[in-house]
Amino acid sequence: MAGSKEGRDPEQPPSLPDLRLRLREELGRIDEQLRALLTATERLQGLLDAVVAISREVELPGVLHRIVTTAMDLVGARYGALGVLNESGDYLDEFITAGLSEQQRAALAGVDLPRGRGVLGYLIHHPGPLRIEDISSHPASVGFPRDHPHMGHLLGVAIRVRGEVYGDLYLCERSDGRPFDVHDENIVVALASAAGIAIENVRLFERVRTGSEQFQRLLLPALPDLRPFTAAAIYRPAAQPSRLGGDWYDAILLPDGVVAVVIGDVVGHDLHAAAAMASTRNMLRALLFDRGSPPSAVLTQLDRTLQAITDNPVTTTNLARIEPDGPAWRLHWSTAGHVPPLLASPGRRAEYLFAEPGPPLGVDPDQPRPDHTHPLPPDTTVVFFTDGLVEHPDHPIDESLDQLAALAADHAGLPLQDFVRALADRHPSDGHDDMAILALRTPPTGRTAAP
Repeated sequence: MAGSKEGRDPEQPPSLPDLRLRLREELGRIDEQLRALLTATERLQGLLDAVVAISREVELPGVLHRIVTTAMDLVGARYGALGVLNESGDYLDEFITAGLSEQQRAALAGVDLPRGRGVLGYLIHHPGPLRIEDISSHPASVGFPRDHPHMGHLLGVAIRVRGEVYGDLYLCERSDGRPFDVHDENIVVALASAAGIAIENVRLFERVRTGSEQFQRLLLPALPDLRPFTAAAIYRPAAQPSRLGGDWYDAILLPDGVVAVVIGDVVGHDLHAAAAMASTRNMLRALLFDRGSPPSAVLTQLDRTLQAITDNPVTTTNLARIEPDGPAWRLHWSTAGHVPPLLASPGRRAEYLFAEPGPPLGVDPDQPRPDHTHPLPPDTTVVFFTDGLVEHPDHPIDESLDQLAALAADHAGLPLQDFVRALADRHPSDGHDDMAILALRTPPTGRTAAP
């Protein structure tokens, strides 16, 4: 027909079906973008959660294992491992694995851990991200040991600490069977960066903790020869790293043959608490040589002196004298707000020496301080300890004290050093506070047989 045009006039508005088609296409693109954004947001949140989880670990083995498991979770990997390089960086000195079943581990029980050959060695010498769809076809591959589970896909990323390669993170086999992609690589690279910081932090914590423990132990005395008694002591720092404590103990053989025993706990967990502990112990040592003064009088004088010349924190303590009492001995003590001593003998129920306490040091030096006495038969162990041995936020203190008493009764026949170690190893507390134990045992026969 004359004057007709092929197709639609470009200036003519699109038809309704065309508009619907374009709208569906646009909505499809928006939906894809939203899904991609949601996935990216979920991955980012997963990465943040993983970093937080790693940062909560305070021991290096825990950090390394957490790095592997969180990386596996982020990309859906079935297997994961972290190889730690030796000092020279030439081979793997440690190899932490996750994802293997018990049967798979048993099958590989006789196989040496990887040292860094094959593809693992390639990543050691080429520490960039490495994605492989078929490990066996890689030029550096040397195969797997017999009974090793099949692994085809690999994602490897180096972990750096202070700019130096610390080790390599290896992930194998996505759960969906697909090879690792660039998004997996990017998120694992980000995790490896955070992991390097976490490793460095834990190593710093360990150095600080080691230094703190050494400093703390230097402040505590070596027990002297207290014959005819035997004595043993143990100190354990809090589980939280880099915490100095104020727990201390001491035992002194006085010129009149009496043994003075003290245990105490300065409030706080810092350098000030440790320094206060040292000054308190040294002052008390000097005051103890005032023969004839009962423990209550010594504590009163100590309290007044501390308040006059120091700003020490509040301190709890037990001060006792082991004194002759006919053919045996007696315990003569005064308590400044501290947990009571515990008596234990083989074949008998352990008992606490609950008695009226005086106020802690640093509260009111003019308040009265009572003295108490209790007989100590032959072969009796008197245990002084700090509250870190029994405090647990999820259990009443009475329940923890009962558990400690049962523990002491069960092990009362052990040599004294083994006895205090058993209490420290099996204590009912949660380990949030440092703990000290000082135990003194009377000889198995009366005083007349003592040397």
